[in-house]
Amino acid sequence: MEHDHHEHHHPDATSREGEGHEHVSTSLDERSDHGAHGDHTAHSDHAGHGGHGDHVAQFRRLFWIMLGLAVPTVGLSPMFGMLLGYDVPTGWLPWVSPVVGSVMYLWGGRPFLTGAVSEIRGRRPGMMLLIGLAITVAFLASWGATLGVLHHQLDFWWELALLIVIMLLGHWIEMRSLARTTDALDSLAALLPDEAERVGHDGEITRVSPAELRVGDIVVVRPGGSVPADGTIVEGTAELDESLVTGESRTVRRTVGDTVIAGTVAADSGLRIRVAAVGDDTTLAGIQRLIADAQASSSRAQRIADRAAGWLFWFALGAALVTAVVWTLVGLPDEAVIRTITVLVIACPHALGLAIPLVVSIATERAARGGVLVKDRLALETMRTVDTVLFDKTGTLTLGRPALAGLATVPGVDEAELLQLAAAAEHDSEHPLARAIVSAALQRGLELPVATDFSSSPAVGVRATIGGREVAVGGPRLLEAHGAAALPESLPWRHDGSTVLHVVRDGAVIGGLALRDEVRSESREAVKALQARGVTVVMITGDAEDAARTVAGELGIERYFAGVRPEDKSSRVATLQAEGRTVAMVGDGVNDAPALAQADVGLAIGAGTDVAIASAGVVLASDDPRSVLSVIELSRASYRKMKQNLWWAAGYNLLSVPLAAGVLAPIGFVLPMSVGAILMSISTVVVALNAQLLRRINLDPDRQH
Repeated sequence: MEHDHHEHHHPDATSREGEGHEHVSTSLDERSDHGAHGDHTAHSDHAGHGGHGDHVAQFRRLFWIMLGLAVPTVGLSPMFGMLLGYDVPTGWLPWVSPVVGSVMYLWGGRPFLTGAVSEIRGRRPGMMLLIGLAITVAFLASWGATLGVLHHQLDFWWELALLIVIMLLGHWIEMRSLARTTDALDSLAALLPDEAERVGHDGEITRVSPAELRVGDIVVVRPGGSVPADGTIVEGTAELDESLVTGESRTVRRTVGDTVIAGTVAADSGLRIRVAAVGDDTTLAGIQRLIADAQASSSRAQRIADRAAGWLFWFALGAALVTAVVWTLVGLPDEAVIRTITVLVIACPHALGLAIPLVVSIATERAARGGVLVKDRLALETMRTVDTVLFDKTGTLTLGRPALAGLATVPGVDEAELLQLAAAAEHDSEHPLARAIVSAALQRGLELPVATDFSSSPAVGVRATIGGREVAVGGPRLLEAHGAAALPESLPWRHDGSTVLHVVRDGAVIGGLALRDEVRSESREAVKALQARGVTVVMITGDAEDAARTVAGELGIERYFAGVRPEDKSSRVATLQAEGRTVAMVGDGVNDAPALAQADVGLAIGAGTDVAIASAGVVLASDDPRSVLSVIELSRASYRKMKQNLWWAAGYNLLSVPLAAGVLAPIGFVLPMSVGAILMSISTVVVALNAQLLRRINLDPDRQH
C-alpha cells in the first residue's frame, strides 16, 4: 500500500469503510419481502383502501365526476331552493335530485360505505363509519321526504351531494400527499440522460444507454449535460446544479477527485467522470427506494383524527338517541324524527375529513422542496418533541476529509516555501493527506515547483527531488530514519487530534504540518441554532479523546462520546434515552445504522446508502447539518396546524350537534339546517386556509439563520 506512509487511519473513517454491508443485504432482503408496499393496515383501516398509486387517479376522477353530478343535485333540490329563497319548477325537475343523488350515494359513496363495513367488522368505529352513517341516513331520509313519507325538511339531497364531494376531495388530497414523493422521485429518474458518452480504451467516444455503463467506465459530460451515473471526476472542473437531488438552490463547484451524483447537471463546462455506481446502487435509486416506506408509513396525527372520528361517532349516536327519546317524551314524535335525522347528518365531520390530509400534504411537499425526504410520517411528527440531537462527527459535523490546520517552520524558511515544497513532493500521491496538502497550496495561489524522482515508502513517507535537492514528507518514522527530532512547535498538535507530518530537506527538518478533519462551516450555525431553541447537542465519534475534544470545543458542544466503536453507538443513544431524553440521531447511515434505528428519530445525512434507507425515518438529501433544524421547525409547525384543524373541525360538531338536537329548544332556538350548512362550510374553509399557512415556512438554511 503506497499511502500507509502517513500512518493516518482515521478511526471513524476506517470503520466506516465496508461496515454496514451486511445491513445492506438484510435490509434489502426484508424490503423485497414486504418493503415495496409496506404495511398498509393502519391506513387501510382508516380509509377503506390499501394502495396509493392508482388511488390518486381513482379519487381524482371520482371527485370530478361527483362534483359534476352535485351541481344539478344541489341546484334542483327543493329544500336547498327553499334555503336560498327560490322555487324549483314543478314537473320532472324535482326528480333530478333523488335520481342523481342516488347515483352519487351508490357510486361516489361506495369507498366510504365499504370502509364503514370494514370498521364495523374490525369493531373500530372511525371516520369511514361516521361518513357512511351520515350519507346513509341522509339518503334514506331524503327518499322518505321525496316520497312524502317523512317531513319535507328532511330533504337532504343537497347535503348528501356536498358531503360526498367534500369527503372525496379530502381523500384525493390524502392519496396525493402519499403519492407526491413518488411523483417527485419519478421526475428525478427522468433526469438521467437518454444516452451516455463512454470513452473506450482507444480514446474513442461511443454513445450508450446509461443502463449499459459499468463501474470503472469513463464517461464524458458536456456543458449543460446530465451526469449519467454516480462517479468521481477524473478531468475538468464545473459548477454542478444538484438542486433536484439535494434541494440546494446554488450550484456547487466540483473538480478532480470530487464525487458527483447521477442526474445532476454540469452547468458551465464539461467533465470526464469515472463511474463508481450504476443502476440500483446510485443515489437516485437509493432515493427512489424511499418511496415504499413513505407510502407505507402511517401518521400519528391521522390516527388521532381517526380516533376523534370514533369518539364523534359515539357522540353522534348518543346525541341522536337522547334526541329521539326526549322529543318523543315531550309529545312531538314528528319533531323527534326530524331532529334525530338532522343530528346524524350534521354530525359528519366535513372539516375533519380535510384537517389532517391537507396538513400532511403541504408538509410533505415543503419538506421535499427543502431536500428533506420524509420516509416515516411518525418520525416527522416526533421531531417536535426532540430535546437532544446526537451528531455523528465524521462526515456529518465534519467533512470527513483532512485539511491543513497548522504550519511551523525553522528560521530561514517561510510558510509559503514550506507548503510549496511539501505540496510538490506530495503531488503524485493519491493519499487523502497528500491531497489536503496540495489543495491547501493551490487555495493559497502558490505555484508548485517541478518534482522528479518521486517515490513512496510504506509507513515512512514520500520523497522527491525538487530544484536539485531531496525533499521528504512523512510521519514519526521519517524523523527516525533521519535521526531528527520533531519541531517543538508541533508537539501541541498531537493533543488536539491532528495528524502531524514533517518536511525534511537534504536530511534536515525545515518544518511541520498539522492536518485534521475539517469542520463544516454550517455545523457551527446548526449547533448554535439548535441550542438557542433549547435543544441539547451531543457529539459521538470513533476518534480519540483529543480529536473529539478539539472539534467539540470548536463547535461549542459541551457533551460528547469519544472512542466509540460503530457497534457501540446504539448503546450511547440508549444511555441518553435512559436519562429521559427524546433523541434524534444524525449520521451518514453507514456505520451509524444501529444508532439511527435506536434513536427516537433517525436522520440520515445524504440519501445514497441502503443502510440509511433501512434505518432512518428522515433522510436529508443535502449534507448540510442545518437541515436538522428545518425538520424540527416543520414538525412543530405541522403539529400546531394539525391540532388547530382538529379542534376547529371537531369543535363544529361538538357545537352544532347539541344545537341540532334542540338543547336550546326550551328558550325557543333550534338550529336550522341552513345555519348548520353555513357553519359546516365555514369550518371546512377555515381548515383549508389554516393548512395553507404552512407554505410560509422557510426551509432554506441560508435564509433561515
